[in-house]
Amino acid sequence: MARYSPIDYSNSLCIASAINYDIGEGPIWNSASNKLIFVDCNPGYLNQLDPISGIITKYEVGQTIGVALPCKSGGFVVTSGDGLLSFDEKCEASLLVPIEASVKANRMNDGKCDSHGRLWSGTFSSTFKRGAGNLYRIDPDLCVTKAVSGIRVSNGIAWNENENLMYFNDTLSGGVDVFDYDIKHGSLSNRRRFVDIEREQGLPDGLTVDTEGCVWVALFYGGEVRRYSPQGKLVGVIKLPTSRITSCNFGGADLTDLYITTADFKINDDGLPHEPEAGYLFKCNPGVSGLPSHPFGR
Repeated sequence: MARYSPIDYSNSLCIASAINYDIGEGPIWNSASNKLIFVDCNPGYLNQLDPISGIITKYEVGQTIGVALPCKSGGFVVTSGDGLLSFDEKCEASLLVPIEASVKANRMNDGKCDSHGRLWSGTFSSTFKRGAGNLYRIDPDLCVTKAVSGIRVSNGIAWNENENLMYFNDTLSGGVDVFDYDIKHGSLSNRRRFVDIEREQGLPDGLTVDTEGCVWVALFYGGEVRRYSPQGKLVGVIKLPTSRITSCNFGGADLTDLYITTADFKINDDGLPHEPEAGYLFKCNPGVSGLPSHPFGR
């Protein structure tokens, strides 16, 4: 029997932005503006890419951030070391909800919203203290619920099309987990391992799900984005020219463009050689559509 090989989508990879972002992260497609939102975490910049013109507009938030998402009523919410920020059209940031304000080493990280506008985002310790992070649900009325404790580095979050499953990366846990998700109440249950990923293959960072139910996982230090079937089988791969891959998400008018963020990591020097294309924003067309990104319902 012939050995199965995952599909290699790398031949459709191109550069969307040739800038060495320190930690490019959190690509979110804003269907209201037809622009891609992504951040540069450590310098605290919110970026918007117009894919038609190629113009990137940069806004300075003023502190280290994790992800930025559009709000239903306009402006953005941004995760930070203080908690959840509001960032308006006047480029002014204000604290909406404090999260773990008494834990100085902790900060909020990656996050996404479900179709009801609930924001899911977690925390991690900047000293990488084991189990210091938590996963939260923040409702549009700003009610905060701690859903999961004991996390090392809270990262990628995404749902399947029916929103009865929520995938989640605790980056240093060695794989991707999945929960049963109750979309009516915004609750999690039955956490289990979806796929194991050996550390030498990379650390699971951001993720997204396509219309076929497959899960795309960015591998930090792995130089790849992997596509797993709903059963957890490796079915596809995108090989990138740089190793620190941070996240991926679908965008474009028909949601067929897979945007991939990467990190240069020059502020947090890890001792590895500089890669010329580290920190670039990439785009791939793997021939499948993604699911829409949802705004925060406020």
